[in-house]
Amino acid sequence: MYSTLIGNYTKETNFFHTTNPFELLEKYSSPLYVYNEDIFRSKLRQIKNLVKYKNFIPHYSVKANTNIHLLKIVKEEGLHVDTMSPGEIFMALAAGFDPSELFYIPNNATIEDLNYAIERGVLISVDSVSQLQLYAKLNPNSNVAVRFNPGVGAGHHDKVVTAGKKTKFGVNMDEFETVKKIIAENNLNLVGINQHIGSLFMDNNAFIESTTNLLDFAKSFASLEFIDLGGGFGIPYHKQSGEKPLDLVDLGIKLDEMFNQFNAEYGREICFQIEPGRFISCEAGIILGTVTGLKQNAHTTYLGCDIGFNVLARPIMYDSYHDIEIYTQRDQPDLIKYPMNVVGNICESGDIIAKDRELPHCHYGDIIAIMDAGAYGFAMSSSYNQRPRTAEILITSSGDEKVIRRRETFENLIENML
Repeated sequence: MYSTLIGNYTKETNFFHTTNPFELLEKYSSPLYVYNEDIFRSKLRQIKNLVKYKNFIPHYSVKANTNIHLLKIVKEEGLHVDTMSPGEIFMALAAGFDPSELFYIPNNATIEDLNYAIERGVLISVDSVSQLQLYAKLNPNSNVAVRFNPGVGAGHHDKVVTAGKKTKFGVNMDEFETVKKIIAENNLNLVGINQHIGSLFMDNNAFIESTTNLLDFAKSFASLEFIDLGGGFGIPYHKQSGEKPLDLVDLGIKLDEMFNQFNAEYGREICFQIEPGRFISCEAGIILGTVTGLKQNAHTTYLGCDIGFNVLARPIMYDSYHDIEIYTQRDQPDLIKYPMNVVGNICESGDIIAKDRELPHCHYGDIIAIMDAGAYGFAMSSSYNQRPRTAEILITSSGDEKVIRRRETFENLIENML
């Protein structure tokens, strides 16, 4: 048996089903990514049922979590996928998606990148006028989409705001005459336009504003088959302090109204798409790690563990917050909380998972769990300091444990070195 010293997300969601964190680390070693299939499917269905509008195709953004076993679940639930690289195209096709179910949205793509998608029949959205010119030379007389910058950005950090005045993404709307000219000269068929304002918005207003701008702009093009509104739907990372989730009901109602109004003004019905990634996979994943000890330095307490930024890069990249749970098998644990920094085992001063966090006194062998790690977790992990990447485990709907990625070995670190 074990007790939870802080946090209740895993208990409330029955995250571990019939197993527990100590059994999982004993079987599969530490640190470890663990996913819950029920939560993952639930989030997919929430997005699938976001609106009542019939001609609606939600996409899952593969970059959030590329594990092929999770992609197969996305396929089973009837969503399509957005891809950002040839590697993501490869993963999606390997998971069983038809090329018609993929949308390739690269930025600064090379000729090789574009040809990879063209040769496989995957629709491409170009990100700039120069990229449209390059695409036209490679694939004239074909369908194409264009990503426009709606002028409104949003996100939890400057590094993830992908629209507005300070971003590398998208064609500015005042360049649409140039876009039309290139399309006409190369007999291209502009079948869709898309946007993405940024990542982790928790207020619907910016998304609605950018969508309003994009739909108004879309009327400039007569032959559109679809409009992709992007993703960036946020999740509450601060659950332990009562943060509320994104209001999907309100968002769905507003989008339904906008879709129907657009069709009435456009003169025909078109398809609408969205492309969330984090919203779908984030809350379905956690990281389990082992506490290695406590130390004091200049009035700061450090809780050491084996989860470095090689395992979870988000805190060091974005100063991101993740709720933490602590598990112990000790009979009489100390429940008094102290402010401490949670640090990993990487040889960098910035290897900090959490700062000034109120946590109970821990001992070697206790387990630390990082919540909401199913998106941009393993996908951004590395073997820095030559630490092999972790295994990934899926707790299935039946309660079974399934290895969906083996832990890397030291031999894996050198197998591609010639």
